[in-house]
Amino acid sequence: MYSDVSSSVVRLNIGGKKFCTTVDTLTHREPQSMLAAMFSGRHTVCKDSDKGYVFVDRDGKHFRHILNWLRDGVVASLSDSECSELMREAEYYQLLGLVDGITEFLNRKKDGEEMDTELTRTDIIKCAQSEKVRLRGVNLSGLDLSKLDLSYVDFSFACLKNVFFSRANLQCAKFRDVDAENTIFHNAILRECEFTGANLRGALLAGANLQSANLQDACLIDCSFCGADLRSAHLQTADLTNANLEGANLEGANLKGAKLHNANLKGANLQRAYLRHVNLRDTHLEGAKLDGANLLGAIR
Repeated sequence: MYSDVSSSVVRLNIGGKKFCTTVDTLTHREPQSMLAAMFSGRHTVCKDSDKGYVFVDRDGKHFRHILNWLRDGVVASLSDSECSELMREAEYYQLLGLVDGITEFLNRKKDGEEMDTELTRTDIIKCAQSEKVRLRGVNLSGLDLSKLDLSYVDFSFACLKNVFFSRANLQCAKFRDVDAENTIFHNAILRECEFTGANLRGALLAGANLQSANLQDACLIDCSFCGADLRSAHLQTADLTNANLEGANLEGANLKGAKLHNANLKGANLQRAYLRHVNLRDTHLEGAKLDGANLLGAIR
């Protein structure tokens, strides 16, 4: 059991990069985070026998920014792509304050730039008041559309790169063949949405409600679905390479023909999921619930 006082030095090895900090730094600002739980004294942490480093199997590229957030509450000034990478790490460590801080930083950054979009947030709000809103093929890249009611809107074939849909209501919206690379759907309502053939590479869908959503043939490489609700979702032939689905609920989901190379399904609920003939050899399934799943012919 970890029993040192809060000022004690902690040595961390994050994917090969080594850091030194204190228990107080890891537990004070974000007390509900995974890092705080690790060093709360309630859990045993394994340290190497040499210098006592605690190993975490994550990319350490942005961990210094995470430590600076925990120390000072300041979000690093990074490029959009780096912010997306940091967002995924913040979501993994369950640093919800940092997730909100990154979103606010990007919103302020975009407010000061000239956006090469065809519509503004105000335009979208006005459109959403009409029935059968169609934004097919429109360039909305970089817009902040968070917390809006955009249910049933047709975004098919639109460019939605880096759009913020955090906490938006997008129930039954259509995203067929959209380019939504690195788009943020954090905690969004996406029940029964259509994402057929969509490019969602690197998108953040942590905590999103995707119950009965259609993601057939979608590119979901490097996506984060941590804690997402994917019950009865259609994921046939979707590419989930390197996707993070830790703790996601995939009960009754159809994953026929899906690519799950290096996908993280630790602690996921796969009860009654269709995994027939799916290659699970390089998939991380520690703690996953597989009761009643159709695994006939699955490669494990």
